[in-house]
Amino acid sequence: MKISLYPWQEECLDRWFQNQCRGMVQAVTGSGKTLLALNAIERLEKSLPQKLHIKIVVPSGSLMHQWNRAIKDFLSDSSEALQGPAPLHHCIGLRGAGCRMPAGRQYMIYVINSARYELARQILSDLQRGIPVLLIADECHHYESEQNQLIFEFLPHLKPSDAPFFSLGLSATLPSEQAGSRLASLLGPEIYRYKIKKAAAMHTVCPCDIFHISLSFQKSERAEYEEITERMRSLYRSLVHSCPVLRDSGQKERFELISSLAKDPDKKTAKAASSYLKLSYMRKTLVCLASGRISCACELVRRLPENEKILIFGERISQADELYRLLQKQYPEKAGRCHSQMGRTANQNTLNRFRDGSLRILIACKSMDEGIDIPETSIGIVLSGTSMPRQRTQRLGRIIRNAGNKEKAALYYLHLAETTEERCFLPDGGVYPVYDLEYHANKQIFVNPAYDKDAAQLLETMAHDGIDEEQLKEVRRCLLLGSVRSDWLLSEKELEQKLHACSSVSEKNYWICMKLIKALPHRTSL
Repeated sequence: MKISLYPWQEECLDRWFQNQCRGMVQAVTGSGKTLLALNAIERLEKSLPQKLHIKIVVPSGSLMHQWNRAIKDFLSDSSEALQGPAPLHHCIGLRGAGCRMPAGRQYMIYVINSARYELARQILSDLQRGIPVLLIADECHHYESEQNQLIFEFLPHLKPSDAPFFSLGLSATLPSEQAGSRLASLLGPEIYRYKIKKAAAMHTVCPCDIFHISLSFQKSERAEYEEITERMRSLYRSLVHSCPVLRDSGQKERFELISSLAKDPDKKTAKAASSYLKLSYMRKTLVCLASGRISCACELVRRLPENEKILIFGERISQADELYRLLQKQYPEKAGRCHSQMGRTANQNTLNRFRDGSLRILIACKSMDEGIDIPETSIGIVLSGTSMPRQRTQRLGRIIRNAGNKEKAALYYLHLAETTEERCFLPDGGVYPVYDLEYHANKQIFVNPAYDKDAAQLLETMAHDGIDEEQLKEVRRCLLLGSVRSDWLLSEKELEQKLHACSSVSEKNYWICMKLIKALPHRTSL
């Protein structure tokens, strides 16, 4: 049975057709951009007197295979679907990531690395032979570069006698200013924007809690950080003397200016700029690889629900490998990892095992930031952060997709206190509730001030009521789990529903404790 479209998708399709089936769409990750595109194909094809050829460009092999599955599912569900597996198999072609299927099939999916040097020629050939073409540029912000824009080389050669050309650009984060204008000249203007605030309000994506977890350096790490920072300050003062404009520049502009000063004819200035850049990288690495991150992630996993899938985002492969070894030891055959050194086949196998539930935990380095469809994932842990808003939006999008019985998602953002690292995961947020926690690696404990007061009050009350030590021990266990969740803030009705749905004694005990906190006479209010 075909999936019904959300109102935003219907409105977006109307605008696309009003713009002669050209244009770009910015929609939050998880809101249904692929389904939007598949319906655009179907409706456009019905409006044309001749067969439409569809060319889809994606940035990675994983996305290529995901589109392949989505097209097959959509065609199978369509009332006008091709009958039997053979027609479906022969109407879709893959090019890139080791695939070299014939380029003349109705649905062609290209990885950008392969598309650069053949797609423009193939599109032009189709159009000149009277075959209309729809080009879908998925994650189209990737096609800003001069090299990737080779796929549009056919545009200046179009003639009025050629068949019509249509285009649709998809992204959660369209580029702005000059890069955005260039893409608009190739794919058409931005015709629709569907932001996370509206998606959350319309329940297109699932509710989510965001936890900011503040970490601290070890003593030796803090000393090294402060030493590097002081050396950077000294070099910066010297550079400002040589280039006063640095004083009034923003962070991004300042970095670009210092990078250019590293090539300055004046050797003293160039040396100071180069040293500053090197120290900046050293400091960033120190923050990224702080030992408290691994400890915090392991303790978090231990306290999170055992039936929830967890996606851990990392920045460095060495860090991901270290965490993988620890989690694999703690949860045998339940943890996996994906990164560039694992190889395409190994990464795909790991991803498939995570999808089918064989793995509960997946650690990924940037490869999961875009386009991968794992809607059952409900928990994300940002092991080490990124300053790029685009990556942050994409990481949140990985866990807020609606799926099955998923009621709520949770994202845990680990950051180093008193460093250059941003404290807020989404500084311009406000869509989802945010909770501030601390993690003390030396004691392996989380500090959640408001919750901790109520938990302490409950323990005090139970001890006063004469509860035996064995029961108090179980209560303490449950309260430790609750310190990294927002369950204690649920309504009485929601807590009662959770209690009735329990499948084990330990789970039941946990929800009883959350109910008891809710019932405290003088409980803390946020």
